[in-house]
Amino acid sequence: MREIAGDDIIHFCGEFEQDAPVHETLKQCEVAFGNLPPDWLTQTESLHWMQLISVGFGEYEYLDWTRLGEQLIVTNLAGFFAEPVTQSALAGILALYRGVDDLVRLQQEKDWQKDQVREKLRMLEGDNIVMLGFGSINQRLAQLLKPFGCKITSLASSATIEQLDAALPTADIVICAAPESNKTRGLFNKDRLDRCKAGAMFVNLGRGSIVDEDALVDRLKTGRLSGAVLDVTADEPLPVDHALWRCPNTILTQHTGGGFTDEIDRKIELFADNMLRYRADEPLLGTVDWERGY
Repeated sequence: MREIAGDDIIHFCGEFEQDAPVHETLKQCEVAFGNLPPDWLTQTESLHWMQLISVGFGEYEYLDWTRLGEQLIVTNLAGFFAEPVTQSALAGILALYRGVDDLVRLQQEKDWQKDQVREKLRMLEGDNIVMLGFGSINQRLAQLLKPFGCKITSLASSATIEQLDAALPTADIVICAAPESNKTRGLFNKDRLDRCKAGAMFVNLGRGSIVDEDALVDRLKTGRLSGAVLDVTADEPLPVDHALWRCPNTILTQHTGGGFTDEIDRKIELFADNMLRYRADEPLLGTVDWERGY
């Protein structure tokens, strides 16, 4: 970090509560690396750039960016997690298709159920995949699915409701990687889940707010949907009494999809690259467009 900063002063701050009073050192800082509490941004006139350590920035959307945007640039990690998230998604899909979730449970119970398991196993080849949100994550996932001969229908986050509703009945797997916005919150309500083909799988890699979780649990329990791979949930951590913990044919990856062993080092490398751009007065990578919502 000192190599990045050069002769500039660096302040290292530990964990802080989101409702904590503004850190006094922030009032003199020009650059911040990390996700600061939203209200802190309104209490400094010296901060010119904040590099987030996440892709999501929903907690900052309520701020007055018409005014604040004249002072502050915010960059996120757009595209940073595409490779690990897609590998986790593919692993979850194949685990459910090939019964790995059941086999792990049966192994723990020392219960040999060969014939019962074999007759339920599915093949991914040629399946129809509907992808909502076609940014870096779903673009990469489409590449990983290509060798399986899957038929991909890609819908941008800006797609109309009519386009989505027309595509859902064709999907063997619905994969959501759309950002959180007023348009996507609650998009997959009970009526839209019922538009999905019977036996379809639901995969959520974006934000938990996109789906009505009670409706999803109901359709998984009744078999209306064959399974779900969920990297995100509406509440995180997921409450211990939440029905998703006990839901059949469901893999919860606990928002670990983007994780990998040198994740922190790679974030610092990206920040260092952006710092060089900042010093050279060049466009920064991952600049958030508050009007467009990404």
